Amino acid sequence: MSKRKPNNMRVRMERVSRAKLNAHHVAVIQIDPSGRQGMINWKSCESIRPGQRMAEAVCDFAHRWTIYVSVQCRDQNGHRYSKSVEVAPQGNYLAAHLENVIEETYKDLVAESNPNHRVASGWIAIPAEVSLTEEQAARVFDAVGVWGQQRVA
Repeated sequence: MSKRKPNNMRVRMERVSRAKLNAHHVAVIQIDPSGRQGMINWKSCESIRPGQRMAEAVCDFAHRWTIYVSVQCRDQNGHRYSKSVEVAPQGNYLAAHLENVIEETYKDLVAESNPNHRVASGWIAIPAEVSLTEEQAARVFDAVGVWGQQRVA
């Protein structure tokens, strides 16, 4: 006769949270200089209403994150372009522990960009091992109004 595994509520809650995040294609996004931060469905580019359960699913459990950092620029002729980097830290991290990874990459990318062309900058953090294409990331940034911001001084 085989023994059953004991009920582990924490593991079960992690599994439910990951399933919810994957089903809704959740991504956390922040754009500067406006400082807008929120959650968005990275496939449909629809804003996800902030709620306690969704916030707990993102923040309370460790995930394998994919972070897409981007600087949006407009040259003197008015042509839009962006400089982007995708980072995937090895291992599972809580959302609170990602600050150093995002901060380093973000500062390096902003320093590389032309300050006269810079319109905005931001990042998209996805709590899953998903690689965004440039087109997908551009659609997400467009959906949150990154190009409508004031130029960075």
